[in-house]
Amino acid sequence: MDPVIERDISRVLGLLGQDDTLRVFAGLVLRPEDPPGKVTGLAPEVAERALTRLARGGLAVQDEDGWRADPEVFRNLLRATPKEPASLLDTFLVDGRLTSLPTKRAKRLIVLDYVARVFEPGIRYSEKEVNVALRAFHDDYAALRRYLVDEAFLSRENNVYWRSGGTV
Repeated sequence: MDPVIERDISRVLGLLGQDDTLRVFAGLVLRPEDPPGKVTGLAPEVAERALTRLARGGLAVQDEDGWRADPEVFRNLLRATPKEPASLLDTFLVDGRLTSLPTKRAKRLIVLDYVARVFEPGIRYSEKEVNVALRAFHDDYAALRRYLVDEAFLSRENNVYWRSGGTV
């Protein structure tokens, strides 16, 4: 992350991490018409120092009507913060279940590798056990089983399956 953005986030969190500035900021948000000292229960001089720090941090502004909170700082930080790209698995999984099977082989291989991890290497599974495990991922467990065998994530002989590929 950009060091400037990190510094700005730290500054804002640092201000809101202090009891006096947090109370004054909350007072500005919840009761902007009242003086900060009255709303927060802080001594007027403590509230004034907190207001000054909030203003320097960009969280409070003073205009002709008095002090007010400035939520634009949060919006600017959110816009400036780089978004992590969603993983391919996030595209196809919701609450651990596959929403669909990828049609492109490269994507399907990533999903199959993820699914294959439920099978322990060296353990033999009956077809029924494989079906139960795969049903947790997708209703079309037969297609999922076929893909796993076709792509060599699972091997099969006499209706007995074992893990033969994928990430361990």
